[in-house]
Amino acid sequence: MLNFDFYSPARILFGKDMEKQIGALLKPHASKVLLHYGGGSIKKSGLYDTVVTSLKESGLSYVELGGVVPNPRLSLVHEGIALCKEEKVDLILAVGGGSAIDSAKAIAMGVYYDGDVWEIYEQGKVIEKALPVATILTIPAAGSEASGDTVITNEEKLLKYGYGSPHLRPLLSVMNPELFYTLPKNQIANGVADMMSHVFERYFTNTVHTDLTDGLCETVLKTIIKNAPLVLENPQNYNAWCEVGFGGTVAHNGLVGMGREQDWACHGMEHELSAIYDVAHGAGLAVLTPAWMQYVYKDNVNMFVQFAVNVMGVKGSYRDPDAMIQEAILRLREFFNKMGLTATLGELGIDASNLELMAKKATGAEFGNEEPIGGLKKLYWQDVLEIYKLAQ
Repeated sequence: MLNFDFYSPARILFGKDMEKQIGALLKPHASKVLLHYGGGSIKKSGLYDTVVTSLKESGLSYVELGGVVPNPRLSLVHEGIALCKEEKVDLILAVGGGSAIDSAKAIAMGVYYDGDVWEIYEQGKVIEKALPVATILTIPAAGSEASGDTVITNEEKLLKYGYGSPHLRPLLSVMNPELFYTLPKNQIANGVADMMSHVFERYFTNTVHTDLTDGLCETVLKTIIKNAPLVLENPQNYNAWCEVGFGGTVAHNGLVGMGREQDWACHGMEHELSAIYDVAHGAGLAVLTPAWMQYVYKDNVNMFVQFAVNVMGVKGSYRDPDAMIQEAILRLREFFNKMGLTATLGELGIDASNLELMAKKATGAEFGNEEPIGGLKKLYWQDVLEIYKLAQ
């Protein structure tokens, strides 16, 4: 196990009707709030009225900025930064899923940055300060409600970059599984693939003597695999949503990755799909993850046998590890298919025309500064291209 420093201060308020307390929860921390959200769903559901009423009853003033879309856009972040400065906002409340929360985090750090906030993403600049962010989660997927990470798409440059800082962990996050009841089935499926990938990126490692975090990763994955089909079948299954929703938080608050070398190649490869084709993040991950497994498993056969047995329930002879691993990958594909997720890039509307470009962008080769991605196996652009082809 490697040395680590784990600090996860995000307060999680979990359960029925928790969102009704949001004004009282924020009152000690703010006087003026930016209410940040996506489309009209929170207004149709009544959540918008609940939040606004709670803010007013607590004596908090607010301004609002809607319009967040999946793969949140830099242009809206710029608008939010200007609004926060003009209105002297001292806290951002994101109501929505990972896109709204990521956009809020970008705005939060951009308020204190003299240049273009995109430079922080592009150059990996260290930030010293950000506005506090609070969240009311309506889509369990990204885990952004408890992480210090944010991902933004620069729609002009067709680039999608992530950034992380302890200053970006939310002050508090409200999670009421009842708010997930109206999610479309494709959003449920995409969210499940995303949260599973957050575990995979930490689980598949060359670090040894990681029994505790191995077990945590495996339990989160098995919990999601067990309960996700239940919420797909009955979106008002409160208990199953509790398991899936909290599983998504634990998957990405950092705990399951402590003491391990992490990978993150699949996320890096998928960001290129989203940047150019604007595909849903989880849908892209569901296609790329099995292809990545197929390409890299021989670099750590024992790790993949462990996955086969402990997560996917494969039984067989350890004398034939290849067969066990192939069965595990097949079962993962079948699970994604059961959730209604597509299996190939072609089904996502992605042909072969940009595969090499995306492979070079993912590793930096397109910009003359190639660095391999991944931890379990270092992937150069030629490797990434082969994985894209396997997924085609």
